[in-house]
Amino acid sequence: MRLKRILALAMAAAMALSIAACGGGGDASSSGGSGSQAPSGSGNGGSGAVEVSLWAFNIGGFTEASHWDSLIAAFNEANPDITVKVTPINYQDGDQKLTSAISGGSGPDIIFEGPERIVGNYAREGLMVDLSDLWAASGSDIAEGIDAVSQLDGTYYMYPLSAAAHCMAINYEAFEAAGALQYIDEETRTWTTDNFVKAMEAVRDAAAAGTIDVTVPGIVYCGAQGGDQGTRALVNNLYSDYYVTEDGSSYNANSANNVKALTLLQTMVNNGSLSANASFAASEELQAFANQTCAVTFCWNYSNYTQYAAQTQFTPFAMAFPSDDGTPELEMAGPYGFGIFDNGDQAKIDAAKKFVDFICNDQTAGTEAVKTTGFFPVHGDWGDIYAGAEDADIRAPFALMNDYLGRYYNLTGGWTEQRALWWPMLQAIMTTGADVQTAADDFVTQANANIG
Repeated sequence: MRLKRILALAMAAAMALSIAACGGGGDASSSGGSGSQAPSGSGNGGSGAVEVSLWAFNIGGFTEASHWDSLIAAFNEANPDITVKVTPINYQDGDQKLTSAISGGSGPDIIFEGPERIVGNYAREGLMVDLSDLWAASGSDIAEGIDAVSQLDGTYYMYPLSAAAHCMAINYEAFEAAGALQYIDEETRTWTTDNFVKAMEAVRDAAAAGTIDVTVPGIVYCGAQGGDQGTRALVNNLYSDYYVTEDGSSYNANSANNVKALTLLQTMVNNGSLSANASFAASEELQAFANQTCAVTFCWNYSNYTQYAAQTQFTPFAMAFPSDDGTPELEMAGPYGFGIFDNGDQAKIDAAKKFVDFICNDQTAGTEAVKTTGFFPVHGDWGDIYAGAEDADIRAPFALMNDYLGRYYNLTGGWTEQRALWWPMLQAIMTTGADVQTAADDFVTQANANIG
């Protein structure tokens, strides 16, 4: 059953009972931060106090309710009558919890996530508050690509906080020993498709000769959907194509250039300059990279760097995905930001807007919040927020990747369903030798059937 139908029933019941949803409700992991010291209340209670609930996905360092405490404390200095109650959720069961809570009339007031859920799911279902006033007041320096995906039919439903680019990485020392550094541009962190092929062949040959201690050059992981942005970007960049058509109306894996890219990867797997693993998702591939089992990873960002830093006895060198013209287009890691559910209580909506405006537009609080995500601010005039930090040199390559951001296509209909189809297609092509065009055509037919 579509969420809208579920919610329609829930909203009808809520109206009949004249209950104003207050969200969050009773989760042991919830926290009011310093906001818990503010007067409690609901809506337009006699004290004038308002409590709003924030459900936050585990983005970057925001993994516990307590990670919001200092931000809420700063917010409460100017807004002592607004209590913000935080409930952390994760990507394993967060969607199910949200659907259940919303359909039961106890959904949150605010959600912290990306546009694929805030705009692509909930705004499409008519559940979100118009945030165009926040954009009009403070959004002028936000990049056009982020602006575009924060709205639906000209109305803004998400206000963004941070963004970054997904990229890949190489084992610098292994590439150096294999003589493969000649095939990359170390300054721009880019390479062409032809040079990618040559580099991986050099790594393969060096591994076979025992020159480097690497088992396989690289792994096309296709055992589950985790980290699928990496394999998508690899395929799309090789011959400068896109995952969806320009108007976003159809999936595009069976285009001539994407089929050419998939065929190239199949050939590389067959000749040993890549391998494929039908039991690996990105997490297993990343572990293999950290263990020096493979010399490249197709799933890299600053968060992954920090997660595996203690295990890597080599230099993980961030790289853009190879492209035939040397000009990559990378997927966004995010953007991440806030949406506000229309729970029918104007006092809560106004309070929620104040909180979102503070977190995203107050430069002091916003900088702290962005740093917690591990990404970069969407406000162009905030400059380099990591300048002078101990890890500034480490972060610099990831900041560079922002220059290669491509268009954000994750709002195409049937997004969740197509993710479950992508990796089986790769698995068939890379591990069973399936005909590339046929497999890609089947993927597109099935993915398009879910667009609606």
